[in-house]
Amino acid sequence: IMSWFANWFDSPYYHILYKNRDEKEAELFIDNLIEKLQLKKGSKLIDIACGKGRHAIYFNKKGMNVVGVDLSSNSISCAKENDNKPLQFEVHDMREVYKKNYFDVVTNLFTTFGYVEDNTEEQEAMNAMASNLKIGGILVIDFMNVEKVISNLLLSEQKTIDGITFNINRKVEGGHIIKDISITEGGEKQQFQEKVKTITLADYSELITNAGLKIIE
Repeated sequence: IMSWFANWFDSPYYHILYKNRDEKEAELFIDNLIEKLQLKKGSKLIDIACGKGRHAIYFNKKGMNVVGVDLSSNSISCAKENDNKPLQFEVHDMREVYKKNYFDVVTNLFTTFGYVEDNTEEQEAMNAMASNLKIGGILVIDFMNVEKVISNLLLSEQKTIDGITFNINRKVEGGHIIKDISITEGGEKQQFQEKVKTITLADYSELITNAGLKIIE
């Protein structure tokens, strides 16, 4: 059985719905991150759950040696068009260690954590991210402010992109924020779902501590 995320993230509709994610905003975020963490050129960095690689590509432009990994083969085949010697993309499950004690920096950006059903798998993913790091390496996780998201939840909206209509309904249920996405194209209807756990900072703290890391900021 394919998990909902393998199914949805590998569908072309996922990329159509989110194609206007702001490149400039991503670049500004990374510029600030590099300055803040004083990341040196030539640093080894792995971007976990990299999607089509927009963060990985920019880190590479800034002089890092970058690997981008994602479970979605469609995303990776798209990202691979940007492959060069210090920038490589591979299909990989974040619950498994990619290369032990190897990277200076591990990034997990744009809320790409909290999709797995089982809590033990979340810990596995965190442990794997920690294991990819050299001693003294840095893990950067970009996660959502759950309380804020829930209090500002837009319950329903409709978007039309490239002649495709997306009806989106959101709800909070059973410790998840659930987004039901109904797609109409040429009279054909399809249903997808996005489901992300309401992981709080306290939850993250526990996962991080269990993985043998400590929060520096």
